[in-house]
Amino acid sequence: TYYPLTGMSKEVQQKLIDDHFLFKEGDRFLQAANACRYWPAGRGIYHNDNKTFLVWVNEEDHLRIISMQMGGDLGQVFRRLTSAVNEIEKRIPFSHHDRLGFLTFCPTNLGTTVRASVHIKLPKLAANREKLEEVAGKYNLQVRGTRGEHTEAEGGIYDISNKRRMGLTEFQAVKEIQDGILELIKMEKEM
Repeated sequence: TYYPLTGMSKEVQQKLIDDHFLFKEGDRFLQAANACRYWPAGRGIYHNDNKTFLVWVNEEDHLRIISMQMGGDLGQVFRRLTSAVNEIEKRIPFSHHDRLGFLTFCPTNLGTTVRASVHIKLPKLAANREKLEEVAGKYNLQVRGTRGEHTEAEGGIYDISNKRRMGLTEFQAVKEIQDGILELIKMEKEM
């Protein structure tokens, strides 16, 4: 089902944002890049009933395709994403460059465009944010706040994701996050 932002009540919009299902207006970086013109026209979200598959329309990219769920089954999340992307691509070709990979609004997403992330609580490692960042960096991981880039952790929960999107396959990007997260969990338990 598609839910356009135009006409969406503020309460529904805020609930979707609070539940991490919807983007919000006013990101200063997107505004500086002139990506928020005509807000909220032409923007919205598709999602399935379980909210495990979503497509953000015109937030930053034309389409941001998201597969997510509670728990640690990255394989199921990745299979759902792959299946959906293949179905979408049958109808709409994605912009692709032979050298740069898939083209996106944000240059850091060039290549596979895959940002696999896990929300995780690592209280011992996170007691020293610099140390957490250092350890994550060794595994090509990025540490973000609970609501993504430029936000703080809420309740000690961090968004850990792969840094690299170029020079590897989509599967390798997801494998990199899985291997890194497993190592972070191991380190947390050993502390």
